[in-house]
Amino acid sequence: PEEVEDASEPTKRDRSHLENTLKLNEDKPADDFSGVLQRLRKIYHSSIKPLEQSYRYNELRQHEITDGEITSKPMVLFLGPWSVGKSSMINYLLGLDDTPYQLYTGAEPTTSEFTVIMHGPKLKTIEGIVMAADSARSFSPLEKFGQNFLEKLIGIEVPHKLLERVTFVDTPGIIENRKQQERGYPFNDVCQWFIDRADLIFVVFDPTKLDVGLELEMLFRQLKGRESQIRIILNKADSLATQELMRVYGALFWSLAPLINVTEPPRVYVSSFWPHEYHPDTHKDLFLKEEISLLEDLNQVIENRMENKIAFIRQHAIRVRIHALLVDRYLQTYKDKMTFFSDGELVFRDIVEDPDKFFIFKSILAKTNVSKFDLPNREAYKDFFGINPITSFKLLSQQCSYMGGCFLEKIEKAITRELPDLLGSIGLGKKPNVLSCDITGCGETPKNRYKKP
Repeated sequence: PEEVEDASEPTKRDRSHLENTLKLNEDKPADDFSGVLQRLRKIYHSSIKPLEQSYRYNELRQHEITDGEITSKPMVLFLGPWSVGKSSMINYLLGLDDTPYQLYTGAEPTTSEFTVIMHGPKLKTIEGIVMAADSARSFSPLEKFGQNFLEKLIGIEVPHKLLERVTFVDTPGIIENRKQQERGYPFNDVCQWFIDRADLIFVVFDPTKLDVGLELEMLFRQLKGRESQIRIILNKADSLATQELMRVYGALFWSLAPLINVTEPPRVYVSSFWPHEYHPDTHKDLFLKEEISLLEDLNQVIENRMENKIAFIRQHAIRVRIHALLVDRYLQTYKDKMTFFSDGELVFRDIVEDPDKFFIFKSILAKTNVSKFDLPNREAYKDFFGINPITSFKLLSQQCSYMGGCFLEKIEKAITRELPDLLGSIGLGKKPNVLSCDITGCGETPKNRYKKP
């Protein structure tokens, strides 16, 4: 009789490893970083934003940083084909199963919205239109994707300890044979917006759905450059026999290899992320270990949120600086080539069509601390100058004022000194962290101002 009872009601798994790894039972107050955030905002507004606006960086990268984004919690993004268990995984991590809060799951494509699961004092659903209108949240820039998209955006506030420190985003599953137009909004652009802001990206697969089609290929193209944030999850692993699982694992690597061309393959976690006990006769110990190391990964992102935020703003500043140097170089070349009799339009078209003839990109690389990997695409500048005439910009040398100093000097100081110093100041109170300057490459190590020379 016991067995019969077992079959009708699957037993639930013990959750203590979840609570321990994510430190959900600790009552310690969260680190207060309000002072650091204040300084970060000040550096951004006084040293980075002026150059960003002056050279219209937002039109090149479509990435404007709002105050909401500077103060936002780390974001974990769930991507992958439909019905691979993304929503079930969120329900499991937050313990929402069998509660009124749980995300809807099922065998057919169920999540057609982008669902943002965040912390709130009581359970509440927020319409996308309301989320985008609230500038204190980091989602106000989503308004640009239009009304159709906002109807597909939904926020859920849940009073949960983990959500005090992190925000989850569940995305509509990728359906390979569906055209993007059918969604009624620019799905890829919206995905890109979330990818650009995610601290951790879980790409979830199901052993029975490993076909890599065009939409998935497109997604991996969008993930270029974010390899360090990607974690691949082979979910529902206990539904297969060991030998079958090995085969599927190999097939997954095989189909993803051409899409992720990095020297080091991303970490793949093999487990079953839902509350029910693992199937008997499967590798329970392995699955549990995999799950714990994924939770440790998540915890690391939460612990390093301030370092990641500063590194992210610094990365943004480096891109803005390179963009400004390039526009300045295009403008300088244009001024040098213009004579009294030239047709400005033709002169500039010549420069934009073949920047290499005028050593535009080479001359930027010759400057100090510009990496060739950070240079934007030449084609992007054809579009950029198609909308923004070259004559609407000023040279960098003219972007100085007696009181405010020069834009370029200020952003360089932020990149080489102010942001690394800020990073150093939070490192002091903590144990030495993995995310040190060796990895984020924050230029010089902060100097000790109190040490006598």
